[in-house]
Formats: sequence, C-alpha cells, structure tokens
Amino acid sequence: MSTTTNAQPGQLCIWTDTDPQAEADFNAWYDREHMQERVGIRGFRHARRFLANDGHARRYLALYVTESLDVFRSDAYHQAFTAQTDWSLRNFSRMSDTQRRVGELAFEAGEGEGAHLAIFVAAPQALAAAGWRDAADEATHQPGVHAVRVFRTEATLSAPLATGGDGGNADADADADADADADNDNARAAAQDAVVFVEGSSNAAAREAAEQLAQAAGVARDAVRGFDMLWRLAA
Repeated sequence: MSTTTNAQPGQLCIWTDTDPQAEADFNAWYDREHMQERVGIRGFRHARRFLANDGHARRYLALYVTESLDVFRSDAYHQAFTAQTDWSLRNFSRMSDTQRRVGELAFEAGEGEGAHLAIFVAAPQALAAAGWRDAADEATHQPGVHAVRVFRTEATLSAPLATGGDGGNADADADADADADADNDNARAAAQDAVVFVEGSSNAAAREAAEQLAQAAGVARDAVRGFDMLWRLAA
C-alpha cells in the first residue's frame, strides 16, 4: 500500500456518450485510432477505456495518465489537435453530454488497477480531511477493493481545446463540450472539484466502498457511477 499527497501524475478524464446509431463506429475509432494517437504523445503513460455498468447515461469513460500536468501544457500535446482525421472529426461530432477534466493526483491508497471502477465528484477540501483519507486507506483492505485515487481538477487545463479540423469544433477528446450541458460541466471544473476513483476486482465491492466514501465526503450515495474496463493501452 502506498499513500501520497505529492501531486505528480496528471490525468485526462473524458466522460461522454455517443449517437447509439453509430456506436460501433465510435468504438472502432476509439479502439483502433484515438487511443493510439493519444498514448503516442510524449509524456503519456497509458490509457484505459470503460463502459458504464449501472444503466445510466454518459456511458463511456476514458482515462489518460501522464507523467505530470505539464504534459497538458506541452507543444506536443497541443500539436496533436492541429491535424485531425476525418474519422476523428466524424466521431467528435457524435459525442454528447461530455465532461472533460484534467487533474493531478492528490491522494492515493492501495495499489494496482481493477477491472471495475466506481467514481464520484466531490469538493477537494472534503477529500483532504484526515478522517476521509483514513477511511479511503481502510477501504483498500476490503476484499475486492484494490486502490483509491483522487485527482484534483486543474481548471485552466480543463477547458475545451480547438482542433485543427475546421476551427469550430471543440476539444478533440470532447467535441460536444460546446453545448449547454458541457458549459455547465466546465463551470464545475472551474470550481476545481476532484474525482475519486475506486478500483476493484469486484464491482459490488468497489461500488459499496465508493458509496461509503462519497457519503463521508458529503456526496449522495446515488451520485456514484460504476464502470467495467474495456481495455488498456500502455505507451
């Protein structure tokens, strides 16, 4: 088990839905082009894709872990948006109800990654409390729960980025951020929230741990979302 308050790795979190009529193409694009492009950027460590297992909207989650937040300030990262493929632009336009957050690791307990993930958004100050962190550490000792990580949102890096396709689309990872729902999401990001990720080998155990930790942070238990990992790609 390891814990840390030194914010070192960065993470891009894209949480979205897509047009159900083009879902097969969306998944093929993500799996055969998009993740490879992102992981190929200097400073990216790995990427993972998830599908919601709780039946609620905003079903797809993609996480990209980097060496540090500075990767998202680099020329290499921004240059990735200057030449988008037609396949990419087509799928960006299909994304909806998208949330985009760039954050820095603020807390970690346990070790490894799980096939199941439960997440919720909370105020950073609640997650920084000693009592909450003790509870998170204890959760990683429960059967089926392996790690708890908190990534604190960096507002200045979480706004949409312009692509090089036609200049009018939103971020290459979150084209739909231009709509009203995404404006609200970005407003929340501007408040510098934090996202809690509970990793486990048991969906039920990860979810129960996340619900308890959410409640301890002043977040409703039903705000917790559950996901199953689709696949992982390392740099």
